[in-house]
Amino acid sequence: MSATSPRIAILGFSIEVNRFSPVSTAADFAKRADISGDEIVRNGRELPCITSPDLPGFFKEMDRTGAWTPVPLRLVQAQPGGPVDQAFFDSFVSEIDAMLLAAGNLDGVYVVAHGAGVCTGTHDPDGELLATIRARVGPDVPIIGVFDLHANVSAEMVKNLDVFVGYLENPHTDIRARGIEAAQHMRRLLAGEKTAVAMVKLPLTPPSLTLLTAEGPYADIIRFGQSKLGGDIVNVSVMAGFVFSDCTKNGFTAVVTARNANHVAAQKLALDIASRTWAERERYRKAMTSLDDAISLAVKVGQDDTAESILLADVADNPGGGGRGNTAHLLQALIAADAQGVVLGVFNDSPLADDAHAAGLGAQIEAKFNRAEDDSFSAPFSAPATVMALSDGEITGRHGMLAGLNASMGPSARLRIGGVDVVVISNRQQCLDPVQFESLGVDLASVRTLVLKSRGHFRAGYDEFFTPERIYEVDCPGLTSPSLHLFDWTHLPRPSYPIDLQADWQPPGLATH
Repeated sequence: MSATSPRIAILGFSIEVNRFSPVSTAADFAKRADISGDEIVRNGRELPCITSPDLPGFFKEMDRTGAWTPVPLRLVQAQPGGPVDQAFFDSFVSEIDAMLLAAGNLDGVYVVAHGAGVCTGTHDPDGELLATIRARVGPDVPIIGVFDLHANVSAEMVKNLDVFVGYLENPHTDIRARGIEAAQHMRRLLAGEKTAVAMVKLPLTPPSLTLLTAEGPYADIIRFGQSKLGGDIVNVSVMAGFVFSDCTKNGFTAVVTARNANHVAAQKLALDIASRTWAERERYRKAMTSLDDAISLAVKVGQDDTAESILLADVADNPGGGGRGNTAHLLQALIAADAQGVVLGVFNDSPLADDAHAAGLGAQIEAKFNRAEDDSFSAPFSAPATVMALSDGEITGRHGMLAGLNASMGPSARLRIGGVDVVVISNRQQCLDPVQFESLGVDLASVRTLVLKSRGHFRAGYDEFFTPERIYEVDCPGLTSPSLHLFDWTHLPRPSYPIDLQADWQPPGLATH
């Protein structure tokens, strides 16, 4: 090891893939983050950053705990979308391999990851990347990765890591903290600690609605895992997976890292977590609010100023899970019902946003939705609208997962159609932060019904306006519908609960090594 300043390679590959969404290309990564060299260091040490917050967390803790030398390679990150173009991924891995070779002696490797990647030609790009890194740096150089709790975990991923660090919170408000944790593990590994990582996978692919961590079955099992830290157990990551990746490594996975290379202790705890989860698998089923009931609620609160405002979550069109952010089932139903005091967003439609900017503030336009889409869920429609507000879409988050981070919605507009205001953006993204509406003049405290295109992460940003009992998850069609039986699964291992209620699992025996 470098005597006074260990050299740590920094790299990343991060995307949550929905197999039913359009292919993710180099352009999609360039739009979100494709950085290398000094730009990685700047994003690690200067906020706000454009990458996952675990990167500045890792840098902060490494800087705090002693001298070190970052060796920045390349970090790519994209909005959730379809399978990654294989040529792009292969080129990326080849470049990382060449960069590692050129870097010379390294003392550690830190990987900004997600874990739910799929490519057009491979089901396990994360595993392939980690295997390439391990082959290049050798068996003794510690490799640590930080993963989203929706990661689809493979044996290839686990065997090539010294510590597997998964998020603990959903909404993901602890990402920076996980980067800090990763740095603490790195320091111990640099000091000579040896680890073992074990995993146990279940035929369980729960809908995302059941995976919040404030309460519920997922919260309970994560808390159980955290209660077991201590002794030889240094990390417990309970990965629920991302079912829409529709890949061979789908499945709820318990991943445990133990010090003193204690593989038996790690595997024993992973098996205990898996067994407890399977015993409570029926808790991972949840009913949604029908479209008709949701519209009735919106009409009612729009007519009664004394009633508490409500939030309708369009969970089936969640850009954070690969949705296009532009299905119109809720929007058209609200307009048809003459619901009042409604704000809906953020609706991804770049041509419509351009039309609004060209017409100007206060203009009357024919709002033509989804002219550029060919997705079966994103049907075109039009309605007369008034341009109420315009923005360049450049924002800095103020609350929740986006707090302190820069984001670009692209040219954006607020359009009024009857009693419904629609916030239209140009850069597809999940609705996470109040500023996405406030930047276009929306007073959220006065809104009667707020409709969000998000699955659950919005809860960290909108908790100041809506308590949980006033939030309704609406059952509509879309690429991220929690009604999993509606999808044509082609690669997901079957049977898998709750898609297949007859699915069974028998605990594997414990290995003795």
